[in-house]
Amino acid sequence: MFDGLAAVSQVSLEIAHEETVWLRGWNGSGKTTLLRLIATAISPTFGGGSVLGFDLRTERSAIRARTDLLSHETRLYGDLTAVENLRFACTLYDIDPRLAGPTLERVGLDEVAAVRADRFSQGMRQRLALARCLMRAPALMLDEPYAALDVDARVVVDEMLVTARAGGQTVVVASHEAPPAHLIDREVTMDGGRVVTPTGVAP
Repeated sequence: MFDGLAAVSQVSLEIAHEETVWLRGWNGSGKTTLLRLIATAISPTFGGGSVLGFDLRTERSAIRARTDLLSHETRLYGDLTAVENLRFACTLYDIDPRLAGPTLERVGLDEVAAVRADRFSQGMRQRLALARCLMRAPALMLDEPYAALDVDARVVVDEMLVTARAGGQTVVVASHEAPPAHLIDREVTMDGGRVVTPTGVAP
């Protein structure tokens, strides 16, 4: 609830393990709020559910350890360099820090690894946040991942979807822009805080 109004209401949505879902809808349709609920960035006012088998209300820490939400808020540390941001994430999530360098190379930031994140453009910050997602390899939720990205960076997003599918990850892409059709398994449309397309798992 926000100012007494429900941002999402009566949403019933089931996503299969290893499925890639495009959550579509105009701005204000409830896409971002739904992703933030799934990622436990906010708490549901009522209702509940499970993510990767963990209860949305009582096992929030377990969900956070296994998911990553990429949104407009990149959650980077501006006073740290690109590689320092990734190494810090390695410390938080018990990841081999040697992955930081190769992951920066994957997203085209290896030449600016020693540059502080607060000197990056929005597109570069999105790339760095993408690198963190790739390195962690959790279930992924991408909120308007193509926004503010140049053509090369948009390719990085598509490549991440390819990698996620190959690795058996579950991915939800919330966007008014369609990802390449061959990279998604199913479309789900939201409008007015509700899911307005069939919500069962695709056969």
